Amino acid sequence: MFTGIIEATGSIANLEPRQGTTRIAVSAPAFAGRLRKGDSIAVSGTCLTALEIEPPLFYADLAAETIARTSLGLLRPGSIVNLEMPTPAGAPLGGHIVQGHVDGRGEMLSLEPVDAKADPSLTDWWLRVRIPENVRPYIVEKGSIAIEGISLTVAAWDGEVVTIAILPHTRSATNLRLLKPGAPVNIEADVMIRLAVEGRRQPQSGFDVTLEYLLANGY
Repeated sequence: MFTGIIEATGSIANLEPRQGTTRIAVSAPAFAGRLRKGDSIAVSGTCLTALEIEPPLFYADLAAETIARTSLGLLRPGSIVNLEMPTPAGAPLGGHIVQGHVDGRGEMLSLEPVDAKADPSLTDWWLRVRIPENVRPYIVEKGSIAIEGISLTVAAWDGEVVTIAILPHTRSATNLRLLKPGAPVNIEADVMIRLAVEGRRQPQSGFDVTLEYLLANGY
């Protein structure tokens, strides 16, 4: 489990198509000496397993489903990605519950300063992202959403596009500042909202979100 609080950024070193999978190499200097073989790590919101470690590089395999659902297969060497290690049990939950299971690719429409005359490093920003259709039922105003692995709060929602207030720190500490309009971004809906929506859709199933259910499923 992750929280959507980005620890560092890294960069794509290589993407190598293989039979059935794609091997991705990520440069992650911030995790040198910390990342171990078999560890999970979120790369722009996508939970991957580190298979080989050659600091500052680590290697992971992208399944066909990962290529289809996320932006990772569309990236090029040098592309900046957001990185987060799993949250240890008992650690403070700074963002929201992020599984690293990307639901689909959205489209960044714009990232504009709230005050165009202000210092870019000091002003807030408005981020607008078009959400893929399969994720739209799980978006609510003031609810949580993970975009590129970042835990964010929906400020406005018109049924297709989310608008999100981005703090100066979030912009400077993540890859958002480097993305251009039209760029694909990884979207993960809030799992709690998803559970609530699915529970309402199946009222006769006996399904209920209980403390026991959350604990049994790693929440």
